[in-house]
Parts: sequence; structure tokens; C-alpha cells
Amino acid sequence: MIPIAKPMIGSEEMYAVAEVLRSGGLAQGSRVRSLEERFADYIGVSHVVAVSSGTAALHIAMLAHGIGKGDEVITTPFSFIATANVILFTGAKPVFADINNNYNINPEEILQAITPRTKAVLPVHLYGCPAEMKAIQEIADDHHLIIIEDACQAHGATYYNKKVGSFGTGTFSFYPTKNMTTGEGGMITTNDQKVAERARMLRNHGSSRRYVHEMLGFNLRMTDIGAAIGLVQLKKLDHFNVARRKNAEYLTGKLKDIEEISTPDSDHGHVFHQYTIRINDRDDFVSYLESNGIGTGIYYPIPIHKQPLYQKLRFGDSLPVSERFANVVVSLPVHPGVSEDNLNYIIRMIKEYTEVKL
Repeated sequence: MIPIAKPMIGSEEMYAVAEVLRSGGLAQGSRVRSLEERFADYIGVSHVVAVSSGTAALHIAMLAHGIGKGDEVITTPFSFIATANVILFTGAKPVFADINNNYNINPEEILQAITPRTKAVLPVHLYGCPAEMKAIQEIADDHHLIIIEDACQAHGATYYNKKVGSFGTGTFSFYPTKNMTTGEGGMITTNDQKVAERARMLRNHGSSRRYVHEMLGFNLRMTDIGAAIGLVQLKKLDHFNVARRKNAEYLTGKLKDIEEISTPDSDHGHVFHQYTIRINDRDDFVSYLESNGIGTGIYYPIPIHKQPLYQKLRFGDSLPVSERFANVVVSLPVHPGVSEDNLNYIIRMIKEYTEVKL
């Protein structure tokens, strides 16, 4: 089986973890601080706060900006459910705006969704493809809105040579299948010192000094074990992303002329956390590939506003692009562990399918 995702862990990561274990200092410590400093340099921001997951990063970023009851946050319905759930966690209301052909939130739909209660916009750089940040930033400036970027799938992605996570307050996930990993973990990136200070307290029981608690907070810290893995992974990230782009461009070059398939655009700083195509008879297509040893993924089969929880909360708006794409998207293996032989086999199987089945 060619897996849809594969953590790229080597001897360097194992040695780094062993060093931490030998040190006896396993919780948040010097490795976390080093990873924060290096990730800040990498993204190009002044402050970085490491936390326990991407969801924690999103949640804390919301709270650090003072988002709460009575506020509205505009976001996409085409994402992992955590993107919207963190808005609910604060007591605020998610407002969904439909997407465009690159699966990201449509700036024109953001404009239509703004009300007097709108406090922030939460774009997602889905699959590693940057959202249209120039237009989103202009909208935010004109309407005095906070930007919180969900860059959980977009480590190293750029929009006009500027890294995502530096346009507003950024959030990243280091889940094992992401472009880089810490096992579990997340990161908040910002140029706002006050937001960073609040985020640091929120992740640590509302405390800036030991046993002095200034606000209601959480235990959402990263460990030095995870940070040790992350420090090695960050050194490899650009190399990983080059491999992902190369694999994606190879697939697109061979598949773009197949009429039944819509391939993704590799421009605009895409780092291909997922290589996602659209095909109408998806279930048969997925079954065919998997029966021939090719792993696939469907991200995401149900838009957030159609999830049972959100239906109970009466999110009933029609968002036709998201709903249509949810029925036809499928992701193919593109991670750095995919070889050229693997790619050629994937291409051959897809061509056999389209020639015989369609």
C-alpha cells in the first residue's frame, strides 16, 4: 500500500528525543523555547507561543484577542471541524462564507457575511494552499477586523513571498501527518506582544509567574520531548516541501489532460499538505485505487455547516460550492516518502480507471 500520509521520522529525531529523556527535563523547557525562537525566525514574526495542538493554538488565539459572547467570526465551512468549534468554545458565533475553486474562503463571500457583530475573520490555508490574503487583509483593514489564520496544513506556504501565519495571528498544527511534526503540538505566531503575553498565560493556567494566576487559563503546554522532534523537523521542512511540490507537479503534469479529473493549481506558494483532485464518481474511484494498493483520503466529506452538531445549532444556510466539492474531492499520496515509481504507478492506475470505467 502506498499510504496517503507518512510521518518522516529519522535517526536525528530519535537521538534528539533520547537526549531529552536522559536530561530528565521532559515538560515545557529549553527545547520549547528554542523551537519558539526558530519558528518565529522561520515565519518572520516577533512572537511565537508553543502549545499542545493545533486546536489549542486556534482556541488560545481566539481568547487572546478577546473574542467571546456576542461576537461573530467569519470562516470557511470547508475545513476540519476544529476551525469552527474553537469559535463556539469562546461563546462567539461562526458565520460561514463559501469557498472558491482552490478550496479556500472566497473574499467576496466574506464581504457579504460582515455584520455589526463581526469581530474577526478566520481563513484556512487548506491543503497547504494559501488563501487570498491580500484581499482578505484589505477587507479586514476596511472593517477593523482581526485576522486569525488557520495555517495548520500550511507550514512554509507563501503568499507573494510572505509566509502564511504572518498576515495576522497565525496558528499551526504539528500532528504526525502534517508537513512537519512534534508528535502532537501547535504554535501561535503573532507580531502583537499583548496577544503573545495573553497566549502564554492562557496555555499555562493563566499564570505569568509560578503560582500567581492572573486569569482563567488551561494546561495546554508543549513538552520538551515534542519540541526536540520539532527542532529537527523544522530544519528539514523546506526540503520536505520541495519534495511535496515536486511530486504534486509531476502528478499534475501527467493527469491534467484527463477530462474527468480536475487537478490543483501548484502556484501561489502551495506546499501540498494534500494533493486534492475532483472526480464525479469518487466512491468507485477510491475503491479502485485502494484495491490496487493506493491509499486515498477524503478531506472533507461533510462541510461543517452540514455536520450533525451544526444542524442542531440551526446552521442551515446553503453554501453550494462547499457542498458540491465535498462530494467530489479526493486526495492522493504526495508526501516526501512517495517515490517516482510510486507516482508512475498511481498515474497508471488512474489512467486505467478513467479509460475503462468512464
